[in-house]
Order: sequence, then C-alpha cells, then structure tokens
Amino acid sequence: MTTPNVQRLSDTVCAAGQLDPAAMAWAAANGFKSVINNRPDFEHGPDQPTSASMAEAAQAAGLQYAFLPVAGGYQSPEEIAKFAELLDTLPRPILAFCRSGARVGKLFQAASALKA
Repeated sequence: MTTPNVQRLSDTVCAAGQLDPAAMAWAAANGFKSVINNRPDFEHGPDQPTSASMAEAAQAAGLQYAFLPVAGGYQSPEEIAKFAELLDTLPRPILAFCRSGARVGKLFQAASALKA
C-alpha cells in the first residue's frame, strides 16, 4: 500500500483519491474515525476495490464506513443532502474518497453551502 494523498477540506474532513482495503488500517492509525466511499463499484473496471471489500477492511480497522456512490460529473440535491447528513452523523475526523478526490471536494462544498 502506498500512503494516500490526503487533502484537508476542514479541521475534521479530508479527501483522498481511490483507496485500497489496506488503507483502512492506515486511516485508523492516522486518527480517522470514519470513511465515506463516494465511488460507484466498478466505475472504471474490475480492478477497483468493491465497497464490500472496503467496508470489511474498515470494520476490521475499527472505522465507521458509509457508501454513497455518486457520478463524477453530477451530484444530485439528494446526494448532496445525504453527504451533509453523513458529515453530521459520522464520528470525526472523516476521510472521504473517490477516484481522484475532486468529487469529494465538490460534495463537501455543496454540503457546506446547505448549512450556510
């Protein structure tokens, strides 16, 4: 496992590109309490880890895990509201990931705007 490239979005929320199951132990060791997977299963082929494998690894590492798959180019108002709900209810700090981290950043900005 390579160390994930993590971008801080706030004091308690970070974004990352695609993670693998081994990254769940890394996330726990680095203080994260929850992980949100925003990448649909098999978005870019069969080599991408499935949500089920990520959830199993997260549970084994003692992390809360949420699966909210969203498309890269468009996030619906319902998906944004669900992301905001996850940010409000999951234990922090939270590490959210997608293919590159950009989708997470868009979701975070949109969810934050709901609270403004």
